[in-house]
Amino acid sequence: MQELLKVSNSRMALPIGEQSIELLQAQAHVLNSIFNYVNSMSLKCATQLGIPDIIHRHGKPMTLQELVDALQINSAKAQAVYRLMRILTHSGFFVEEKISGDDTNMGYCLTQASRLLLKDDALSSLPVLQILLDPIFIKAWHHMSEWFENNEDSSAFETAYGRTFWDYGSQEPRMNHLFNKAMASETQVVTNVVTRDCKQVFEKLKLIVDVGGGTGSMAKAIADSFPDLQCVVFDLPHVIAGLEGTKNLTYIGGNMFESIPHADALILKWILHNWCDEDCVKILKKCKEAIPSKENGGKLIIIDMIVGNKKEDHEGIETQLFYDMCMMVFTNGRERTEKEWAKLFFDAGFAGYKIVYELGLKAIIEVYP
Repeated sequence: MQELLKVSNSRMALPIGEQSIELLQAQAHVLNSIFNYVNSMSLKCATQLGIPDIIHRHGKPMTLQELVDALQINSAKAQAVYRLMRILTHSGFFVEEKISGDDTNMGYCLTQASRLLLKDDALSSLPVLQILLDPIFIKAWHHMSEWFENNEDSSAFETAYGRTFWDYGSQEPRMNHLFNKAMASETQVVTNVVTRDCKQVFEKLKLIVDVGGGTGSMAKAIADSFPDLQCVVFDLPHVIAGLEGTKNLTYIGGNMFESIPHADALILKWILHNWCDEDCVKILKKCKEAIPSKENGGKLIIIDMIVGNKKEDHEGIETQLFYDMCMMVFTNGRERTEKEWAKLFFDAGFAGYKIVYELGLKAIIEVYP
């Protein structure tokens, strides 16, 4: 009993002062912020190894040993795989479940988040991970303080490469390919929701132009959902080069700063957040020239973030702020609050707007001439 008491007492931590607690908590906060990249780089590693797809193909909880065998790596690295899976389980990308008929053994399963990282899934976010964690993009962050200190460059990306993000993409096929894949990927989830639950946005329209529509992921889905609606994808010539349309989908090359094809309505999906306020007003004025009056059904359909629209969602706000920093570092753009959006609309001569749907971190805004 005396020995047990000694062991028990050795496990009882003595109290420390409140000031010391605050100091230690502050240190933990600093360290956690410094180590934020560990989650993203661990996730990148897991996808490069194909772990989500391996577990998905397994079809049931997968033990550590089964995972190591499937990875075809040196068995001596099994402990390293365990540690990789431990951090990604903690961050919500995998869960551990008991294996049927064996209460002592646990296996890894996918979560909804890791299902979005399957290579062949229609809603996969893997291309977004691949481009944002590519060395091309990571390099720009290392030049952010240098960008703050100079007066020439529009973004840290330009400081890093001597070219704007858009110039770099137009001249580097690999970058252009990565970017278009990422945009098409990020579009899929929102498109799935929009075409299923937001159909009233497209009612009574006969012709719609997706301005800066990339390779046409959203326009294709809209064209399929509304076969009587003519859809046009409008983007830079090098973006749409070689792409073929369908019965109610066509591609037109051009520059939105110069002119935009006329239509009943225009879609601007994640376009304006790439540009500073001055350039946004220029784009919006060109849009206003391309659509009829509100009385004749003319409108802009903007799909973009409204910062702060989910005040109760701490993680959601943090993600919006992450996006905002990306826009600053890569493109000289920004994410905007509702007040900032309204100022752009009115500065460009529009009469009013309406937030029609909230789509998680983003929203659909209709803007009227």
